[in-house]
Amino acid sequence: MASAFSPARFAMRLAAGATIAAALGVAATAARPARHFADADNSALVAEGRQTYAANCSSCHGRRLQGQALWQLQDKFAGRRAPAHDASGHTWQHADEDLFHMTKYGRFAAAPTNTVSYMPAFAHTLNDREILAALAFIKSRWPIGLRAAQATLNPGFAGMPANIDKIAWTLPPNCTASFPIVRR
Repeated sequence: MASAFSPARFAMRLAAGATIAAALGVAATAARPARHFADADNSALVAEGRQTYAANCSSCHGRRLQGQALWQLQDKFAGRRAPAHDASGHTWQHADEDLFHMTKYGRFAAAPTNTVSYMPAFAHTLNDREILAALAFIKSRWPIGLRAAQATLNPGFAGMPANIDKIAWTLPPNCTASFPIVRR
């Protein structure tokens, strides 16, 4: 029988799992810091990112990160509409490294080279810091549950909100992940 989900237990298991994995040498990437990490707790970076986002991203992704109308619709225009970066979107389902690569090169690194993407590449417009600042701004606007869920995708759980085990939070409503309940 499964017990109720506890964000505090989830966070403690994440921390314990990372510690155990590092100690055993398992999942060495989890112990390695992220190459490109957008720190949503860095207020100066977030402030810079707000300006960068407004100047370069908001025309497609919206001033309030809401995305273009009907961005979720799967039709002949799928992929052409800019997705939301707020809690209703799926940006939180990608690691910082993937988000950085998508912003800089206009496609995910793992995507086949012939994949058509309507995301413009900002490699010649923004430097790495500006890209990370825009991403930090986006992440800073997410509810704590989204930030916690997204941090699990980063090496070493980079970006896990401080004191996540001491504050009340829930996973986002569009999160379909399930976590095993460990009985002790």
